[in-house]
Amino acid sequence: MGASEQGANATQGRWLTIPRTLCFVTNGDDVLLMKRSPHKRIFPNRYNGVGGHIERDEEPLGSAKREIFEETGLNVRNLWLRAIYNIDANQTTGIVLFVFTAISDSRIVVANDEGTLYWIPKNQAHQFDLVEDLPFILPRILEMKPMDHPLFVHVSYDSDDCIRMRFAE
Repeated sequence: MGASEQGANATQGRWLTIPRTLCFVTNGDDVLLMKRSPHKRIFPNRYNGVGGHIERDEEPLGSAKREIFEETGLNVRNLWLRAIYNIDANQTTGIVLFVFTAISDSRIVVANDEGTLYWIPKNQAHQFDLVEDLPFILPRILEMKPMDHPLFVHVSYDSDDCIRMRFAE
């Protein structure tokens, strides 16, 4: 099947998504979280993993490796896909988010303009001002075994703009 037969230009009436990665790097009993800079449009001053958009010439795993290195300076191992989100934020486009975990043997991170990186004990992460889905997903993915299947999650928002997460079981 050639490129023209893929149907990629059949967008009329279709809901389109933007592909992104989100990565949680661990070292021992700590997880690396970024407190997003106050000037950032998305999640200012909130704690999240590292990640970003998947570039046109990338697949999700390559994007995760690149984003981790760009935002932390870390070379990681055991990069595992933990969840795939389909996010409907009541806009004309949505987001497909590939969530990964990884292990770092180093705790030395670089500065970046996205935010400030902190190594936080896994069992204390809930005490921080986390991005709204992390209290539901972070403990779950950090407990996963290496070969566990990824979680499939649909995210939407109700009429009060509160997050709703539906997990496929």
